[in-house]
Amino acid sequence: MGPSGIRNFQLELRPGAYHGGEQLNGLLVLELSRPLRVKGLDVAARGAAAVHWLDSRSVGVNAVYNDYAAFQSFLRSRRQLLPRDSGDTTTLQPGRHEFPFSFQLPTTLVTSFEGKHGSVRYCVKAKLHRPWGTAKRARKEFTVIEPIDINTPALLEPQAGVKEKMARAWYCNRGPVSITAKIDRKGYTPGEVIPVFAEIDNGTSRPVVPKAAIIQTQTFVARGARKEKRSVVASIVGEPIAAGKRELWQGRALKIPPVGPSILQCRILHVDYSLKVCVDIPGTSKLLLELPLVIGTIPLHPFGSRTSSVGSQYSVNLDWLHMAISEQPEAPPEYSEVVSEETGPSLSPPPQEARSSQAPEGPFFAYIQEFRYRPPPLYSEVDPNPPLQTIRRRCMTC
Repeated sequence: MGPSGIRNFQLELRPGAYHGGEQLNGLLVLELSRPLRVKGLDVAARGAAAVHWLDSRSVGVNAVYNDYAAFQSFLRSRRQLLPRDSGDTTTLQPGRHEFPFSFQLPTTLVTSFEGKHGSVRYCVKAKLHRPWGTAKRARKEFTVIEPIDINTPALLEPQAGVKEKMARAWYCNRGPVSITAKIDRKGYTPGEVIPVFAEIDNGTSRPVVPKAAIIQTQTFVARGARKEKRSVVASIVGEPIAAGKRELWQGRALKIPPVGPSILQCRILHVDYSLKVCVDIPGTSKLLLELPLVIGTIPLHPFGSRTSSVGSQYSVNLDWLHMAISEQPEAPPEYSEVVSEETGPSLSPPPQEARSSQAPEGPFFAYIQEFRYRPPPLYSEVDPNPPLQTIRRRCMTC
């Protein structure tokens, strides 16, 4: 406790991360041991990205340094808990005083990040103004994670590539080396396993070693210049491939460790990921193949419930697919079973009551009805249309 009588002056926020469009609620706690005169009390929410680095170059015997810096603001808001515009002072009694506050975060923010040449930070600042004294300050940082849904069509597309080169050593060709690699999709979340499918052909006279790694690339932009920092996040090493042999990776597992998501919407700072498949060739440079990756925050949705709902929707229409076909066809029905013996040549139309209201009408359908109830012709051994004997047969040679 200082001579001013302030025991405690701090900001309290709920634990956890925030995202764009959310309400930021907090509490400013002030504990006093004696009465205190206050001119004003306010809190402010700040969020920004800042980058800075130095580049040096030699000019003769001297070194010249270039300073690069950039700043981009995302959040800037202020609340007055005790107004100080009137110029009057307020006396606070000894004890604990709590001042709640809230801020509406913008809908679009950038994920918090700490890098070598830049950062994205968010905080809440409190300032207690006292007459004839310095202002008392408090600061509390909070984390923002901008959601990245990997269930979008662009992040669900497979990624594939092919690379080849001619291995050379001392101006001699040792043979070709090629890589063909593929992954199921572009978007993943931390903790997932990336199955790597690859085919490596070693046409050289020496064994080569295949490798795969997840690379994080931090890009900082200021005054038209760019600064990059690349680091390996996770890696796997395959078995050596003998000369003239081929190796296949059938879904080689590469697990993503806990890393921050990709940052793609910031003007001065970017965080990108890629999958690098390479082959170490003795005596020459490596053969590299990179596939783009996006590390998101919303994992892949399970498709089980969606598939079952679609299947149940069409279950009525697809019942015919499950109907079994009998091995032996049934015999056709007898004519007597279809037309009774009481039906005579002169048939009367069926009564109107028996007709369905949906029965078609017209001369064509009347003819069909008449033909349906007509009995078959009587069987006879005598041909009713005998050939004429008076017709002279034609000679085929005439």
